[in-house]
Amino acid sequence: MATGIGSAIAFFAKRTNYRFLSVSTGFSAGVMLYVSFVEILLKGTNALVEAYGPYWGHWVNAASFFGGIVLIGVIDNLIPAARNPHETHPGAETAPLHNEHAPVPDFAAISAKTDGSEFHDHARHDTKLLRMGLFTALAIAIHNFPEGLATFLAALQSPSLGIAIAVAVALHNIPEGISVSVPIYYATGNRTKAFVYSVLSGLAEPVGAMIAYLLILFFLGDGGAVPPQVMGVLFGGIAGVMVYISLDGLLPTSRAYGKGHDSILGLVTGMAVMALSLLLMK
Repeated sequence: MATGIGSAIAFFAKRTNYRFLSVSTGFSAGVMLYVSFVEILLKGTNALVEAYGPYWGHWVNAASFFGGIVLIGVIDNLIPAARNPHETHPGAETAPLHNEHAPVPDFAAISAKTDGSEFHDHARHDTKLLRMGLFTALAIAIHNFPEGLATFLAALQSPSLGIAIAVAVALHNIPEGISVSVPIYYATGNRTKAFVYSVLSGLAEPVGAMIAYLLILFFLGDGGAVPPQVMGVLFGGIAGVMVYISLDGLLPTSRAYGKGHDSILGLVTGMAVMALSLLLMK
């Protein structure tokens, strides 16, 4: 849904509020960083110490954390930078959607008609643009899959923790909707098609959650408890993934979209809200 909201903002908002995107992505990073270090890693440590003892439990927890960072880092490096959903997309990309006289962005590699009768030109570049949009959707789906898995597993252990992660993930998915929908619209001239592809890319998160549920159901049966060593390793990996996303994607994006101290304001606010919610739920 959040990915679809990003797509809708690109098409229907008169003017994209990039300062809001800056604060919201900073807020999302704050939530993810705080909950990763204060809650998720701690839960992983407790589970692994229970399974392997106080010495090896901490070693396995640290290995799981950095293993999660390596996993998401490999995924990021397998996706070309131009198609990476965590790359910053400037306001110039969406400006022509609201003003036909605005210059067409260079990445689109298309030209408007000089007679002013129609903005979109179905040139030979359309196929390339469509492929770019579809690859971006695929890239976002690949990134969203482990996020859905992480949210499900966290909620399985602690529903309040799952809600917090879901909110953080949803906020950082808003700019991703813009990433998918804009090039597809430039290629097809069809807002509905661009919006649908954007929403479909976001569906990878509930698919990831469903696959995690089916695996647990298959291996453990209905009502079966996840072994502490498995849950501990998963929590360590989840924390690593969320820290990588925050530091490599969300914070640079927040800095690029914002002005002044917008980014740090969102970051600290996210941490404070997450801390307060965890304290109130104790």
